[in-house]
Amino acid sequence: MLALKLLDRLEEVLIGTLMAVATAVIFASVVLRFLASVPYVQDVAIRLSMTWAQELCIFLFVWMAKFGAAYGVRAGVHVGVDVLINRLAPRPRRIVVTIGLLGGVLFTSVVGTLGAILVWEIGHTDQTSEDMEVPMWIVYLCVPLGSYLMCFRFVQVLLSYIRTGQVPHRHYGPARHEAKPGAEGLPSEAPSGAKEGRS
Repeated sequence: MLALKLLDRLEEVLIGTLMAVATAVIFASVVLRFLASVPYVQDVAIRLSMTWAQELCIFLFVWMAKFGAAYGVRAGVHVGVDVLINRLAPRPRRIVVTIGLLGGVLFTSVVGTLGAILVWEIGHTDQTSEDMEVPMWIVYLCVPLGSYLMCFRFVQVLLSYIRTGQVPHRHYGPARHEAKPGAEGLPSEAPSGAKEGRS
């Protein structure tokens, strides 16, 4: 669907932008601190002092973490211990995985709702951040937005698992060749005829 593709793209662009801005701010702050001790330019560097840089980067990394967690669910890159689950028979394994995904849906929906309540309450106060004086409800807005997006991703994965019996999963390095063809989340080997047709 076009809407889902746009959401996926927006999610990736947002995470990348937050990371790029945080990196640029940290770099500029370090350069200005260095120039503040250099003759002839130290006066200018001191006037341009970025005392708010640390606070901004903390906010950016918090937002990045919340939306990055949602991306991790969609891409299947979250760390998980599945040694015991993989030893179960297909039917019990399917039940356990489904319960786990439902737990993710429940947890993220609760966190998102509590975060929305927090944002609503803080929005009726004059609370601002210490250095940038940004309204704190804007800062905490990442909690409901990121949590609800993560909840949506869990629902996506759950529906896909019910239909296909597979969950998003990425394999890295040498461990990839150890996976058996047709295992959960992995494509099975192509028929021998298909291989010959490509050669």
